[in-house]
Amino acid sequence: MADKQDLVILGSGSTAFAAALRAQSHGARVLMIEKSVLGGTCVNWGCIPSKTLIHAAQFYQDGRLGARVGLGLREEGVDFARLTDHKELVVGHLRQTRYLDVLKNVPGLTLLRGTGRFLDPRTLEVGDQQVRGEKFLIATGGYPRIPAIPGLTDGGFLTSRTALLLRELPRSLVIIGGGVIALEMGQMYRRLGTRVTVLEHGYRVLPTVDSDVALAVQEALRCEGMDIVLDVTVCGVTRRNGATIVQCEQGGGPVEFVAERLLVAVGTAPATADIGLDRAGVEIDPKGFVRVDERLRTSASGIWAAGDAIGGMMIATAGAREGIVAVDDMFTPGCGCTMDHLVTPMAIFTDPEVGLVGHTETTAREAGYEVVSNILPVSAIPKAHVTGQTAGVIKLVADAATGRILGAHLACHRGADIINEAALAVQFRLTVANLANSLHVYPTMGEGLRLCAQGFDRDVSMLSCCAE
Repeated sequence: MADKQDLVILGSGSTAFAAALRAQSHGARVLMIEKSVLGGTCVNWGCIPSKTLIHAAQFYQDGRLGARVGLGLREEGVDFARLTDHKELVVGHLRQTRYLDVLKNVPGLTLLRGTGRFLDPRTLEVGDQQVRGEKFLIATGGYPRIPAIPGLTDGGFLTSRTALLLRELPRSLVIIGGGVIALEMGQMYRRLGTRVTVLEHGYRVLPTVDSDVALAVQEALRCEGMDIVLDVTVCGVTRRNGATIVQCEQGGGPVEFVAERLLVAVGTAPATADIGLDRAGVEIDPKGFVRVDERLRTSASGIWAAGDAIGGMMIATAGAREGIVAVDDMFTPGCGCTMDHLVTPMAIFTDPEVGLVGHTETTAREAGYEVVSNILPVSAIPKAHVTGQTAGVIKLVADAATGRILGAHLACHRGADIINEAALAVQFRLTVANLANSLHVYPTMGEGLRLCAQGFDRDVSMLSCCAE
């Protein structure tokens, strides 16, 4: 049996590393247990590889935009194998510098390879070893959810992980799902030359995103040539003559969609099965996500959980902060450390990029606020015409009584950067007037936030450049 540890972490992704470094600052000895590749989803199969390819596809799209304004474009096609080599270099560099080097250089941090399974609330089994700990953090992450569709597993299909491992571009691609991964990956492949069809069960894509923002993205993607099919139910999958046929029902009748490859992108499932949570007394919800309170405590004393294993936002920054909050609660009892997801920004790396923080109109009303909102078309921002990126909207949600900004939801060029300013406005309880009166560099896309705030009480189309 291994020595008793101050903290044992199941997983080695961004959530686990953030928690481990925080615990080390408290003077704790930390053992991380990992059965797969160090670094977890974000650096290996998620954020880093996908955004590297998405950014490369943006280069290609920018070249087309340049051609429209007279800069010319040499149509030599895409060297996809070379592009994937570049992606692997980026992943390898960040895995080494952000994970392997940290593990080597941080005292009191140890890695144990294998699958950790609880034997009881204080003991884990890892291979032929038993590990005892004072405190445990479940940060096992998640994996692509595979729906129960007849015939799906009989033929080859792609997930968000395996779609990033292709060495050749498919000529055509059908995507089941209309969420974040489906649209990010779908637009990337479309820009690189693949014919893409997205199948969404609901009446619009991005069903959890503010509808004004989601519809703006949907229109932009359709304008780029993506075929987005809505209100469709997938009934089965077959293979015929080397092609994949997705059998569906739409409008009361059968319809088929045929492509060279199929990508299933219907969300993330938690990696919580078969790790002995029942023996540890840790409760999970019907989907397998670990139940936690606002301090990331599970139902079992001495065991916390964070990251994709608990559901919620399921983004790297939120998981890392959850890991830090959990560790602070462990080692500074009574600190009152909690996780506030309302002030946590998130982004979707479509083009236009989506940025989200705080309340929507619906959740603000449910929280008891009388709500006012304003929507600014991105075409009202001067910089959008400079760049040629005029698609999208910016929306601010505010408290009618005080003018306090409750949420920001946008789809625009550089939206993933701009949402950080909005997050500060939400976190520090700024008002619409505060934002409307703040000076912004001109011309920039960030100026759109100020214009949207000004639009609550004036017609911004009547303002001159840089006008107060």
